[in-house]
Amino acid sequence: MLSDRDRTLLSGAVAQLERPGMAARLAALVGAPVEKLLDRLPAAVQAQINHMTEEALTRALSVAMKTLDGKAPKSPWKLSHKVAATISGVTGGMFGAPALLAELPITTVIILRSIADIARSKGEELADAEARLACLEVFALGSGGENAPGGAVDLVDADSPAREKFIRASYFVARAAMAQQVGAAAEILVKGTGKGSATALTRLIANIASRFGIAVSEKAAAQAIPVIGAVGGGMINAVFIDHFQNTADAHFTVRMLERKYGQQAVRHEYERLASNLE
Repeated sequence: MLSDRDRTLLSGAVAQLERPGMAARLAALVGAPVEKLLDRLPAAVQAQINHMTEEALTRALSVAMKTLDGKAPKSPWKLSHKVAATISGVTGGMFGAPALLAELPITTVIILRSIADIARSKGEELADAEARLACLEVFALGSGGENAPGGAVDLVDADSPAREKFIRASYFVARAAMAQQVGAAAEILVKGTGKGSATALTRLIANIASRFGIAVSEKAAAQAIPVIGAVGGGMINAVFIDHFQNTADAHFTVRMLERKYGQQAVRHEYERLASNLE
């Protein structure tokens, strides 16, 4: 049984992981449905987004972690990272959607460093390869996609009696979908990168990038609106990093409780709390 304090922590994590995603937050910011915004996104930019996100994640994995190794756990510097991402967004907003090519790698490194900072504050050992890859998982968990919370539900028939339980378990379904690739990639990071190992790590990053690319497309579409400009670009990036910071906080809260109580106990309580959400 979870303590009252830990149950409260888990309840907050459930509320974050099961709430509407990036699309809803961007729509509230710019005052238009994301679907309509995506129609305005230049085809050339949309075609490059998956490739860009894959490269950005690969670079961010090595760059972001180096600055955090060996430091003792402490409160994460969320505001500092948010300010840095906002400045990056202001710069990108001056030039619209095409500037995403230059801005995305910088913003991704900032977000991943913030995610790792949050992970460390929750007791994760960043020297551990699996913990580092759990930081990457946040990009998939906080984005759209068939195996992300809110997206995996679509794989279950609407009339299926299992649908309600599947919705409540979608966070764990998303993690399970990546578990095998995470395990193989973690082994690679420990032993080094041979030909086969590099392939496994590449597949994991490609899998995550395919989901993160959805959120990037939504961000780019919002920034493509002519009236957004530099200030709007900064606001969009602030919303963007805030969303992934909150997802990271929830994800690593669940992992912290799993280390304390075991995954089955935490998942059972997670589903119970999720079933009470309106």
